[in-house]
This record gives sequence, C-alpha cells and structure tokens, in this order.
Amino acid sequence: MASLDAELNIEAANSDFFRHVARPSREICGQSIYDVLHPSARNILPKHFSHLSDGHGGRFVEKVVAKRGHDRVFSTEITGIAIQGEGDAFSGVVVLMTPDDDLSEAAPAAKSTPLLTPLDARILEGVATGASTVQLASRLYLSRQGVEYHVGLMLRRFKAPNRATLVSRAYAMGVFTVGSWPPRVLPDFVK
Repeated sequence: MASLDAELNIEAANSDFFRHVARPSREICGQSIYDVLHPSARNILPKHFSHLSDGHGGRFVEKVVAKRGHDRVFSTEITGIAIQGEGDAFSGVVVLMTPDDDLSEAAPAAKSTPLLTPLDARILEGVATGASTVQLASRLYLSRQGVEYHVGLMLRRFKAPNRATLVSRAYAMGVFTVGSWPPRVLPDFVK
C-alpha cells in the first residue's frame, strides 16, 4: 500500500510495497507513482486518476505491469482509492498493489535485457494478431522455415510451449503496448 498526494507522488508506503518494488523508501518517496510502473501503465491509469480527482468515482481496480528494482517487472492489480480532505476536496490517493506472482518468478525488464531483435519483434507482433506462418513469411520476405525458426527461438526464450502462451507471456511481461490494436512491441524490448 502507498499513499499518493494530489500530484500522484508517493508520500509514504508500507514495507510490502517497498519489498515488491525492491527499492528503498529514500529512493521512492517523493517520486511519481509512474516511476515504479512500467511505461505501459501511462496508457491506462491517467483516466482512472483523473476520474478520482474529479469526484466521478471513489475507487478503481486495474491490471498493470510494475517494476521490481531497476531490472525486473511483474504483473499486479492496482486499486486506487480517493482520499478527501477538508470540505470533501480531493487530496490524494491510496494505492493497493496486489502482485500476481511471488518474488522468485519476476520477469526480466526491458532496460536490462532486451529480448528481441527487430525481426523477432515484427514476427511476435504478427503472431499476436493471429497471422499464420505463411502470411508472416510473405509479409516479411522470409521462408516459412525462417519464420518457424524465429518463432521457435522466442518460444524457448519465453519458456512457452505454444504460440498462444508466447503471446500471453509477452503481454504479461509488458512487451506489448497496452490498449492498442494491432499489438506493438515496446522499443525497450528490442535490441
């Protein structure tokens, strides 16, 4: 749990919050909540925070990707609850973070380990849209075997048994932009 001021800067947090983001209080307090979240959260959360500050709701719940330390990410559910000060005016937000994983299974973040070559990124985007091997080969000027080779490498890299799991894990790790179609790999994940 963390307490945010009206500008969404972290004022205070409990020990679980610091443990999940794997950074000390002196580094976190005074920083924006977005500093502990994956860049994809900026596509989702502003409208929720805006609704809270405008008084159009008392709370929200949203799935986002957060940063653990400086080199890992994890999927979490964030609940934001509006805090009202004097005269029922908006004065801040309490954020509850409920991670989907335990601390031992955190996925590598983009900044420390780019996972994909530009070609792999285009193939992964195609797989996420449901394109077949033949369609991808035609679109990317590769042979079918070339596409299958790159898909196989990504399956091993993401430890996924099939294409559906590959796309699911990529979304869970924050590799794709959130809330847009067709899916696009974030530049942070490309070598």
